[in-house]
Amino acid sequence: MHSPYTILHHKDHNPLHLHSFGCLCFPWLRPYSVNKLQPKSIPCIFVGYSPSQYAYHCLDPITNKIYTSRHVVFHDNHYPYSSIINKESATKKHHLQTSHTPHIVLPLQTIHAAAPLSTTPTTIPCAHPQDEAPLGSTSSSGNDTTSQPSSSLHDTTNLPKQVAANNGSHTIVTRSKNNIFKPKRVFHASNHPLPENLEPSNVRQAMQHPHWRHAISEEFNALIRNGTWSLVPPPQDKNIVDCKWLFRIKRNPDGTIARYKARLVAKGFTQCPGVDFKETFAPVVRPQTIKLILSIALGKQWPMHQLDVNNAFLQGHLKEDVYMAQPPGLKDSQHPTYVCKLHKAIYGLRQAPRAWHDALKEFINLYGFVTSKSDPSLFIYTSGAKLAYFLVYVDDLLLTGNDSQMLHNFIETLSNKFSLKNMGSPHYFLGIELIPTPTGMFLSQHKFIREILEKFEMDGSKPAPTPLATTATLTLHDGTAATDSTYYRKIIGALQYLNLTRPDLSFAINKLSQFMHKPTTLHLQHLKRLLRYLKSTINLGIFLKKPHTFSLCAFSDADWGGNTDDRTSTSAYIIFFGGNPISWLSRKQRTVARSSTEAEYRAVATTTAELMWLQNLLLELHMCVNQPPKLLCDNVGATYLCSNPVYHSKMKHISMDYHFVREQVRDGKLQVSHVSTKDQLADLLTKPLATSRFADLRTKMQVTDGNLILRGRIGHT
Repeated sequence: MHSPYTILHHKDHNPLHLHSFGCLCFPWLRPYSVNKLQPKSIPCIFVGYSPSQYAYHCLDPITNKIYTSRHVVFHDNHYPYSSIINKESATKKHHLQTSHTPHIVLPLQTIHAAAPLSTTPTTIPCAHPQDEAPLGSTSSSGNDTTSQPSSSLHDTTNLPKQVAANNGSHTIVTRSKNNIFKPKRVFHASNHPLPENLEPSNVRQAMQHPHWRHAISEEFNALIRNGTWSLVPPPQDKNIVDCKWLFRIKRNPDGTIARYKARLVAKGFTQCPGVDFKETFAPVVRPQTIKLILSIALGKQWPMHQLDVNNAFLQGHLKEDVYMAQPPGLKDSQHPTYVCKLHKAIYGLRQAPRAWHDALKEFINLYGFVTSKSDPSLFIYTSGAKLAYFLVYVDDLLLTGNDSQMLHNFIETLSNKFSLKNMGSPHYFLGIELIPTPTGMFLSQHKFIREILEKFEMDGSKPAPTPLATTATLTLHDGTAATDSTYYRKIIGALQYLNLTRPDLSFAINKLSQFMHKPTTLHLQHLKRLLRYLKSTINLGIFLKKPHTFSLCAFSDADWGGNTDDRTSTSAYIIFFGGNPISWLSRKQRTVARSSTEAEYRAVATTTAELMWLQNLLLELHMCVNQPPKLLCDNVGATYLCSNPVYHSKMKHISMDYHFVREQVRDGKLQVSHVSTKDQLADLLTKPLATSRFADLRTKMQVTDGNLILRGRIGHT
């Protein structure tokens, strides 16, 4: 007689892989191990076969987890869950039972302790009255039980204390036994790590906490006082813009909580172009202008005031008809279906920044300030001997001048028009900590660096001495696998803001940004090295000293054919005003240079354009520069080309736009000189350098370690 398997497959069935259900087994668990210190196998219960592969299902009685393994050692005669209860005798003696005593299941650890594996069952039934006294009984009469076997081999919660002590079992199940491991935090970026994120994600969560309820009330009352909207019935054929609440914890530079901020924002992505918004552009002050104004104020010892406008975007008037839904959680009980017709701008609207800037600009111009032509977010006030500068970056304002009484009068007039806070001397402006010292001012972004390291989980990484290795050759096609481009771009985007105070990062950020469209594993590896460099230099920043002379000096350099993908060159410059670095750049040239002289000359032309802009800005600021700017280049050919037309035959293919350098030199507005390569500061902005050379040029750029300054500052806050 043949089995169905033999008839179907024309071969005999091999029953050797069949085993007894519920028997003791030891599966191979190395594929499930988190680390090499975990056991290779543990005692389990055989519960079945895998339907998709030649493997067995094994149940871990401690964690109730089922492992699938092909390599299993079976003990077919050993049944940890077996029971020899005689149910008939238990039924007959049911009237004698006064209490139920559960079956005693010995843990599997006792199996390991036995030298030979016994074939007797591991479950001990309760004794009959005529044999011995029952375990744990409360009377002298014996009792039997009809309860089912325990679902866990270690369920000894109902056992008598004597039995639990005799068994020697350990009933505590730790996290490590359940394969729960908390990662160890070996390093911290500083002594002030950021706390947990406690910001609610919706208004329902925020309403459960009193400090967030207070923040919501302040925001809503400010909107009502300002006359931001009026409730109207929903109009027909009009776009209704939705809104939501945002919650942020404002922190001090040392990480402590300053205040809780709630903001009602409109979902501007639901607006229709040409219907409820038109123009959206609003200028902001350039970083070079900020550092230039700070240097002038330090040199002339002028007082500085930092101002912060409350609900700045609510001050702008709308020119279009915009309808918005009522704020969630604060709908009018009498008119729940009405919508808000906005009279003034609100955060989140496409035209809100422009409306606020127009309102502020109109008021400032009426007071007597003049808008700068070089930087539209810089306003200059002149009246006789009085001189004042006013910088605007959205709702963050910076004011300085030579007349303290005039500054106080202007602040009082401005506060009557707009609700603002006078922060006093600037200490934390645009995410940059400004620390005054007896000899100048230290600018640091250490808090922002800590946030980056925490966000991308690099706070525990090993520090690196330089941003990029000298042996690194970054190409678009390096043969490594592609990586997550979104994650790569997030890191690059976060690092861009560090260019405000860290010229030593300029080249590395620019170089790694060239691969954002198609990053590879090697690119991400070098990007993480840059984060590791930030870990070791978290307290570095630029130091603005009090200048004694107001003059411009620039260093220009180029790396000829440094990009191996297209053989383009890299232009770089750094410009000093009164000895303070105020502007720097590292950028890939758009065209291929045929010689090193051509590459250097293009870099000189780019530097000259920046110098001319700074000169025009200084003229608007009524700052007299007695001598023309000095430009230093380490290429002799490019230096001669700036003033010698004999080389024109070799450079005739260069666009005429670059030859305006000769005009500036001829008119005496620019002085181009040669500098030794050893003293070329812009060399740091063109290519990776060795550690000693990199540290030397970084120090000459006035990128200094403010660790002692930062500790003193934090200690006094």
